[in-house]
Amino acid sequence: MEAGVIQRATGSGAPRRRPSVAKTWLKAIELISQIEAEPHRLFADVVEDWAQRQPGRPALLSDGQSFTYGELAARANRYARWALSLGIRTGRTVCLLMPNRPDYLACWLGISRVGGTVALINTRLVGPSLAHCIDLARADHIILAAECGDAFETACPHLDRVPPTWGLGVGGAGADLDAALAAADTRPLSSAERGHVTIDGRALLIFTSGTTGLPKAANVSHRRILSWGGWFAGLTDASVDDRLYDCLPLHHSVGGVAAPCSMLRAGGSVVIAEKFSATNFWDDIARFDCTVFQYIGELCRYLLKAPPSGPRARHRLRLAVGNGLRGDIWEAFAGQFAIPHILEFYAATDGNFSLFNVEGKPGAIGRIPPLLAHRFPASIVKLDADSGSPVRGEDGLCIACAHGEIGEAVGRIGTADRGGGPFEGYTDPAETEKKVLRDVFAEGDAWFRTGDLMLCDEQGYFHFVDRVGDTFRWKGENVATSEVNDAIRDCCPGVLDASTYGVAIPGADGRAGMVALVVDQEFDFRIFAEHLARRLPVYSHPVFVRFCRALDATESFKQNKQRLIREGFDPSVVADPLFLRDPATGDYCPINRAVYARIVEGAVRF
Repeated sequence: MEAGVIQRATGSGAPRRRPSVAKTWLKAIELISQIEAEPHRLFADVVEDWAQRQPGRPALLSDGQSFTYGELAARANRYARWALSLGIRTGRTVCLLMPNRPDYLACWLGISRVGGTVALINTRLVGPSLAHCIDLARADHIILAAECGDAFETACPHLDRVPPTWGLGVGGAGADLDAALAAADTRPLSSAERGHVTIDGRALLIFTSGTTGLPKAANVSHRRILSWGGWFAGLTDASVDDRLYDCLPLHHSVGGVAAPCSMLRAGGSVVIAEKFSATNFWDDIARFDCTVFQYIGELCRYLLKAPPSGPRARHRLRLAVGNGLRGDIWEAFAGQFAIPHILEFYAATDGNFSLFNVEGKPGAIGRIPPLLAHRFPASIVKLDADSGSPVRGEDGLCIACAHGEIGEAVGRIGTADRGGGPFEGYTDPAETEKKVLRDVFAEGDAWFRTGDLMLCDEQGYFHFVDRVGDTFRWKGENVATSEVNDAIRDCCPGVLDASTYGVAIPGADGRAGMVALVVDQEFDFRIFAEHLARRLPVYSHPVFVRFCRALDATESFKQNKQRLIREGFDPSVVADPLFLRDPATGDYCPINRAVYARIVEGAVRF
């Protein structure tokens, strides 16, 4: 399909009226109930069915590449047969390093359909961080888009082993995957080719940093893909006439699975942008005639702050769906851009429950309808602020938080018909066990620890507060302080000790990275910045630096960060030298009271 053909014949008129809350829940439940009835029906079969019914309707659109449903099914079949030719079946894993484009979905749909697992790798990673993810996936093969070749080269010296590499695009490294795919058959797979893959088989590995340490590889089954697609298709009231704008990374569970699968489940279309651009956002929405868009909270704030450009309110949007939209900008965002309805939700790649704010209450991440409590077994338990461990009563069990009280959100592990949701864990069993909290409200029960601080108000709405532990969220990404510390301490000249933590910036979402350093005369900021560029993605680079004579430690030799976090980067509070990473140049500049005032006033854009 030609990339330029993006307008549809029906692209006029007012958005359709949103159905009642009850009807959207009923639609979602109906779609979910179909999953168990056909244990061998995978999401690729959903696409195949639509390809038979509407082969010429756009499925995936972008400026560079677009697929109709017929073309998407054919492309997925090519990937499936390529995988079979290499013996990729259940138990084999392919790492995917590819920028946002329609072929991304065709790739994992095809490979997972014949039993292979596809590990979705963050294309912003470099060096040891990238190598860690590839090693963790135990990759049998790597699919490498030409644009990712340089990043992969930085990881090769750190890999336990370099798997066979298949290149896509001009100048791609490794074997020629383009040629192999061109030779593969596009027809639907036979039952023998499909094998015995069921909805309980692992389809994807999606990486999450959790609350501490390096990224973990979360198992994602075909059942969860179908479930995510069904819930979101129902609760967004998606239809064949919808077009969803997706500018989030496809290696994330929301941007790469929940968002596109909701539209493909309904037979609608997905517009895939290479990346988010505040300048091009509204032009794209109008040009592609979108009716829905997927957001994260930071995206909404960037759009509010961006200079006026494009048609903005001249669109056919009926819905924005996403997570992280703060209550203080919710109504301003909806009003300024004429968005009829916002569906905020809460979910975690590795989690076992979701929350949906179907009613559109500003600032809330969702509530659990009483009749569906068995499907969303969530609770909030009291937490010890110093240790980060749940508080237990005299009976040894955890204590549920009262309305308005902040604690850690947990989800009961089980099955939907037995008062719980499945926790599929990670590739590392030890990491899986760390996320399980036992003997919570009854002896022998088990709950998933989200690592998220929440509260529940008197009306039953959940509100996100912050992350537990050492991980903080910045630029839509979870940043593990231990990974940043390791990168700084590892052969960075002049650094004697380092402590990384997140600090709040007035008016900004998440927490910005700040590092307290103990340095000697060899330390040089230019070398420091160059060193980090080779080791960490940009969102992990410390925004603030503080020079200290020494770093506090607890009796168990753990870093004591609470005072550092409280003092932040205010020069009127901190006597130590403070520095700010210039967002434009990447250079670190001193912070005085005038610079601090500009930051607090929002004059410095991060």
